[in-house]
Amino acid sequence: MSKYSQISDFLQRFLEDEVKKTGINKVVIGLSGGIDSAVVAVLAQKVFGDDLLCVKMPSHYSSLSSLHDADALCNDFGLRAITASIEPMLRAYEELNLNIDNLRKGNFSARMRMATIFDISARENALVLGTSNKSELMLGYGTLYGDLASALNPIGDLYKSEVYELAKYLNITKSIIEKAPSADLWDGQSDEADLGYTYAQLDEALKLYVEERLSKDEIVARGCDAKMLEMIIERIFRNQFKRKMPLIAKLTSRTINHDFNYPRDIRL
Repeated sequence: MSKYSQISDFLQRFLEDEVKKTGINKVVIGLSGGIDSAVVAVLAQKVFGDDLLCVKMPSHYSSLSSLHDADALCNDFGLRAITASIEPMLRAYEELNLNIDNLRKGNFSARMRMATIFDISARENALVLGTSNKSELMLGYGTLYGDLASALNPIGDLYKSEVYELAKYLNITKSIIEKAPSADLWDGQSDEADLGYTYAQLDEALKLYVEERLSKDEIVARGCDAKMLEMIIERIFRNQFKRKMPLIAKLTSRTINHDFNYPRDIRL
């Protein structure tokens, strides 16, 4: 059995077991036309079938290629999907904030999408699946309470380069695998342009620092760009707050997220 066959099987069991523990039988996912949401959607469809609902949430900044890729994925894998555009909400906010910059615009868009999908999840009595990969989570490349929000995330321990390999194993639509990664948060937005390096470059350094726990000097000695490594380490530490639940000031003997930690699947 190949590495990605094992990963696929494990993640399907993870989804089935963890959703079942909640007593809920349905899941929803925001489908962007990008590789991360495509991989999660295909994994979830194998587990939940028609109990998976994919939600396309375009804005006036969404590229036609992303919309076409999302449609193609739905056709290729028989995914049940609806469209819930965030354009009216985003346009209204832009009219109230004429000088809004791209960062604020992107964060607002991500949060409007997540507000939309969580409302749909309440209507459908379904859990929201996350689509952030490990590269994004470690670098803090995501919006708190936006694309980082979910009930379960099956790919959060896979680096972006590994998501690409899993996508190939799952026979994800070719155009999705080959295009440059972008969240379509503003005109011309590109993930790798934002970060300044390709995911292949970033992942090589991240794995050495996070998984192998090598020192900065050891990583640079292996040929890693020193400036990129400094950026990676700075982002890992600066964005730790994005990877945690809100910190609660401890006043009592049993404080949530300090020592009030029952197993998730406990039954009274």
